[in-house]
Amino acid sequence: MTADALEELGDLYELDGAIVHRVLAYRAGAKAVREASVSVAALAREGRASELPGIGKTLQEKILALAQTGAIPAAERLRAKFPPGLIAITRLPGLGSKRARLLHSELGIDSLQALREAALAQRLRTVRGLGPKLEESVLAALDELDANPTAGTSPRILLPRALEIGETLLAGLRSLAGDGAHIELAGSVRRQMDSIKDIDLIATTTRPTTLAKSLTKLDEIERVSSAGRAGAQARTHSGIAVDLRIARPGQLGNLLQHFTGSGAHNAALREAAVRRGLHVSEYGIRDDATGADDMYETEREVYERLGLAYIEPELRENCGELEAARTSELPALLELGDIRGDLHSHTVASDGHNTIEEMALAARERGYEYLAITDHSASHGFGNDVSPEQLRRQIELVRETNARLHGVELLAGSEVNILPDGSLDYENELLGELDWVIASVHTSFGMGEQAMTERMIAAIEHPLVDAIGHPTGRLIERREPYAIDLGAVFAAAARTGTMLEINANPNRRDLSDIHARAAARAGVALVIDSDAHRTATLANMRWGVATARRAWLTAADVANTRTWRELQQLRKRAAPDGAKGSRGRVSD
Repeated sequence: MTADALEELGDLYELDGAIVHRVLAYRAGAKAVREASVSVAALAREGRASELPGIGKTLQEKILALAQTGAIPAAERLRAKFPPGLIAITRLPGLGSKRARLLHSELGIDSLQALREAALAQRLRTVRGLGPKLEESVLAALDELDANPTAGTSPRILLPRALEIGETLLAGLRSLAGDGAHIELAGSVRRQMDSIKDIDLIATTTRPTTLAKSLTKLDEIERVSSAGRAGAQARTHSGIAVDLRIARPGQLGNLLQHFTGSGAHNAALREAAVRRGLHVSEYGIRDDATGADDMYETEREVYERLGLAYIEPELRENCGELEAARTSELPALLELGDIRGDLHSHTVASDGHNTIEEMALAARERGYEYLAITDHSASHGFGNDVSPEQLRRQIELVRETNARLHGVELLAGSEVNILPDGSLDYENELLGELDWVIASVHTSFGMGEQAMTERMIAAIEHPLVDAIGHPTGRLIERREPYAIDLGAVFAAAARTGTMLEINANPNRRDLSDIHARAAARAGVALVIDSDAHRTATLANMRWGVATARRAWLTAADVANTRTWRELQQLRKRAAPDGAKGSRGRVSD
């Protein structure tokens, strides 16, 4: 694939000690190719690849060479210069190109196996700048690679991009299928997972082979590997696998239920059905007693036939949903329309792209009743941050803008950095002037679990901290959560009345669905925030709501489904002597 070739070339240049801008250019080019909806090789043949952002004249030439000859000459030269195992070493956490070069020159390490042997023999620590901790992390990374040998071999994309691709394919197929065909998105996209490996589509039609072959007519599809009556398998130009399953009319409910998954949910469903003398598949439900095969137009009918209430797609992970469906105890899941305000947003005062007024007007347009302006604090360290003097001016600007605008309440806030010792980087006197304080970890991610947990709990116990932002620090498919005892964090948050955030940025979705469910069960009040850095990304809220739905959360579990007046009653500073505020449900 073109994207893989550019990514590899960037890695090879980095190994060769090229300037960082050249390396980043190839990685940006690889990203642009993966995100393109059309064939970049075809654009290169027409001399138009440079129309894509991130693709310049040099990359256009290399993509064209790859398309015409199957190879990039510069990559061929660099491959001959370095052992093939060295690139694999650069991709291990904690290493990278500089350390891989160092290990190769100092110890002759040229493969993952050689690296493992050297780490086991404690030879890595003999190299200046390396030590026992690196050996431990290398061995842990190699063990993880052994346990998941295919991890990272196929691209995973975040849910918003997967939905964009899936909905484009869906619209294209529907336009080609004509009347009478029903086509829907299924799989992990429909279950709103954090990241997606492939796109699942299901369809019912009287012309299955024609529909399957019509995939080849879509601009987004690079190739179709098989197409017939049962469906088709294909791949997009961005490298995402597409699986289209087709059945005859009347089976839409069965097909959609089965291919929405998850596999664990379906396995549990089949096992429970067998105990009732029924056999469930994508083709229907067979009754052992009568021998009849029943097909259903809707998923609701499928679940009813199995003695279950309808289970929303986000819950289908075999995490208790079948028992809840049997006993009528499924929650009324949170809806996007339940959100009444956003408590985490940024402006040009720090690293945002819009003014206070522009953010306020966009929030009002979305129907929000309130918006907290929470620019980064004094020691954020990324982009512009706000000194104490600037924050005082920011408070004035928020108050002035709020007085001028109607229809939305503006709150003066800050996203305050939690320092390594758990303290905050503004004095209490200044924090006390704010309407809303959200505290987040932005530095020193590598602390040990105990130290990180103590750091977080110290912030949670601060009397002026309303909420903790993106509590685990993860970046989906890019950075693992930092080491932290979340059980202790949840207990402290519940005890003090400090809210925890589901950060709705699709790169974060932090807390995750699993952790958000555990936090709610521990008695923690949750807020869902967009972490918007521009007016358009206020729309991130939908991904936080998707996480909340996967976490079984209702509107009552999420603080910002309340009016600002009601929400204030949940805050610890609203309660006498800083005691925990009531987390009870607000009556209508």
